[in-house]
Amino acid sequence: MPRPLPEAVRQHVLEAAAALLGALPPDEVPAPLRRFARFERRKRAKLAGPHIAALLEKDEGFRRRVAEALRESQPDLVEQVEAGRVPPAAEPVAVAAIAYLLRPEGWSDLVESARAELERSASASEEEAAERRIAALRQELAGAQAARSAETDKLRAELRELKAENAELRRKLHEARTRAKAAQAHADAMAADTERELTVAREAKAAAEKELRKVRAKLEQAENNAEAARRAAREGRNIDDVRLRMLLDTLVDAAQGVRRELALPTTIGRPADAVGGAEPGGAPHRALPGRALSDDDPQLLDRLLTLPQVHLVVDGYNVTKTGYGELPLADQRRRLLAGLGGLAAQTRAEVTVVFDGAELDAPVATMAPRGVRVRFSLPGQTADEMIGELVRAEPPGRAVVVVSSDREVADAARRAGARPAPSTLLLRRLGRS
Repeated sequence: MPRPLPEAVRQHVLEAAAALLGALPPDEVPAPLRRFARFERRKRAKLAGPHIAALLEKDEGFRRRVAEALRESQPDLVEQVEAGRVPPAAEPVAVAAIAYLLRPEGWSDLVESARAELERSASASEEEAAERRIAALRQELAGAQAARSAETDKLRAELRELKAENAELRRKLHEARTRAKAAQAHADAMAADTERELTVAREAKAAAEKELRKVRAKLEQAENNAEAARRAAREGRNIDDVRLRMLLDTLVDAAQGVRRELALPTTIGRPADAVGGAEPGGAPHRALPGRALSDDDPQLLDRLLTLPQVHLVVDGYNVTKTGYGELPLADQRRRLLAGLGGLAAQTRAEVTVVFDGAELDAPVATMAPRGVRVRFSLPGQTADEMIGELVRAEPPGRAVVVVSSDREVADAARRAGARPAPSTLLLRRLGRS
């Protein structure tokens, strides 16, 4: 052929070949086209087009298989093309595609005839499209002219309205300027009057402020005099109150000292005391504070801490190892002392904490809170022994509470006249604080 296939004929041939690829068994598909055989037919014709066109030119067998596929779909047309009898009503593209694939005698003339027919169809289509476009343009031009005429009339009417509106606005502007000038003159007159009134008001304000300063000075002087008088009266009264309070405190302290020295009873005798009779034998044990409550009663420690002049002796490591033994010893001591400091401040009780000195590798500096006494047992001495010494050092009759869950410490404290309490009660009390 002197020229390549027309695009429509080429596309028809490629679509026929692509349809054949989808119908061939995988082993019969030519090797260059096997990777396209799995694609959808339209996608196969689009992506494998160059490869199919090249194979049709080189492989006559593949070209004939494509032609046989067309023979099955259009047997009459294929037979007439092979015989050289092209039907007048046949589609030029289909005739040229069959001629290209079968290659009968004069097949290139059929292709060129199809090309000429396609070009005539395209030219006719272009002429028709041009005529239709010209007609549309003429119609559009007529519509534009009519619209322009209507728009021109509309603009002329609007122009007349605008001229009339402009004249009205000019008249209103002249009237507004006249009123503005009159208002400006009135405003200037009012401003002059206001300035004169403001000057008079400023002078009156200055006189009033001067008079107010004089009154404030007199008031301040009067307040200073009154404050001086009140201070003098208060100082005289305070001196008398202090002297009277000092005298009363001295008498109370002296009376309490005499009562302690003479061991006087707190109450005077009663008439029934003079009646003779046999008295029951003394109690086989000392009356311990809080004896009516059991050791595990949650209210025991609260009741004991309300006793006057109570002395709370704490077995330090027994309490800390019961409550937070997972901490290092230094942290245990610091946490317990912090809680006991708050307890001492709340209850006003005397608090002594005893730690076992054998637990220490070297002397430690411990900052005891206010109201808390800290003691470590001496070498060769246990904390239990030191607690016993502290209990025995107290005078008979004083309320002493020993906090320890150690049974031996509790029994020794009870024998010495002190009231034992388990460590859990103190930990619960510190937890509430």
